Amino acid sequence: MTSADRPATRLATRLSFLVAGFGIACWAPLVPFAKERLAVDDAVLGLLLLSLGIGSVVAMLATGILSARHGTKPIIIAGGIGLALVLPLLVMAGTPVTLAIALLAFGAALGSIDVAMNIHAVDVERAAGQPLMSGFHALFSIGGFAGSAVMTALLSFHLGPLACALICSALMLIAMGLAWPRLLRSAKAQEGPLFVLPHGIVLLLALLAAITFLIEGAMLDWGALLVIGTGLVSETQGGIGYIVFSIAMTAGRLGGDAVVARLGDRTTLVGGSLLAVAGLAVLLLAPSAAIAIAGFLLIGLGASNLVPVLFRRAARQTAMPTGLAVASITTAGYAGILVGPAGIGFVAHAAGLPMAFWMLAALMCLVTLSARAVTTK
Repeated sequence: MTSADRPATRLATRLSFLVAGFGIACWAPLVPFAKERLAVDDAVLGLLLLSLGIGSVVAMLATGILSARHGTKPIIIAGGIGLALVLPLLVMAGTPVTLAIALLAFGAALGSIDVAMNIHAVDVERAAGQPLMSGFHALFSIGGFAGSAVMTALLSFHLGPLACALICSALMLIAMGLAWPRLLRSAKAQEGPLFVLPHGIVLLLALLAAITFLIEGAMLDWGALLVIGTGLVSETQGGIGYIVFSIAMTAGRLGGDAVVARLGDRTTLVGGSLLAVAGLAVLLLAPSAAIAIAGFLLIGLGASNLVPVLFRRAARQTAMPTGLAVASITTAGYAGILVGPAGIGFVAHAAGLPMAFWMLAALMCLVTLSARAVTTK
């Protein structure tokens, strides 16, 4: 087995996180175009997004078993290449059924690489003997910014959606080609059961991770539609909010280790969640595009270090083995970012998209209220 404590393996891990963030963010600016192309309402769009979530969650459940038996490398490679190949199909789909199938495959690729790269990152961080997880997750945020920015820029240049998707796919394939020879070739066999439902404090950590990732999913899938629907920005500029959100997430995570070292886990959870709630309020009450963008900024800064803290607490709890706890939180978190937005679609259809976002603010308050419980040994 190649040593995990090498610059090459760190680079490969960062590239994996980069591709995952880039791939899902490329879809964000395309959502309004897909809705218009298929002439569907919010409820139908929510069902289509549910297909993406279902594919992802199913793949996540299988990835834990496959990684334990075959290592993470083949799964990371398959997931990254899958994202690149399916992205153009999301643009080509001409009916709700074909788009649902494409989103199912896209979600499966995303779910596979998400879980496998986190397991890979744990091995690399453990071998290094120093905190690296925040930096790895920062690359996911950088990928989110880059994917949304590149796609939005290409659309602004009046290129067709398919041409834009093909260009972004090529960039992902290049990154995976660089990561391929540097990923760990194998992994240690996992002791004990391959899958266990979260319980004890891990269940609470998983719930909070799902809420936090749901906020990210809402920014990705519904943020553009919210500001476009209120007339604050045009359709072609709808991705600007997610770009700002991604920049804020990146900045927060790059400095996250220093922030947590100074403030501690509990204060970071309380302060970050309250800042995110404030950002949601600003976004919903914004009278102008500039103030709405400020809301995206606050949400990104507030939510940036919540998930790294939750992963850190998973490593310190004693209710479950660390590996199983991290896997449970990863699956719950990414289920939130993928399945949750479908629920937002149903709420938006029944009560309006702004009401759905107010509900998100209420959910984020649960992170504030639970900070003491999850940071007490």
